[in-house]
Amino acid sequence: MASRPRPIRTRRAAAQLGAQLAATREQQRLSVDQLAERASITRGTLRRVENGDPAVGLAAFLTVVKALGQLDALMAALAPPEDDEG
Repeated sequence: MASRPRPIRTRRAAAQLGAQLAATREQQRLSVDQLAERASITRGTLRRVENGDPAVGLAAFLTVVKALGQLDALMAALAPPEDDEG
């Protein structure tokens, strides 16, 4: 069973997120091998995450984000706005 093609915006977002994760890894002076070990994933899976492969699993993506110490920031960025009326 063939998968449906992903929309261009989805592919672009995946590529941008992957590039941002790679830049964060480099800023933290971590090698691909070090981050893959820290995230308990293979080097190949980390490369797929950093290359923005939209087929990579959410769990792999989130373990990389967590291993970079950015999970709280991601959760905060996705939190719904607080109600200012209360």
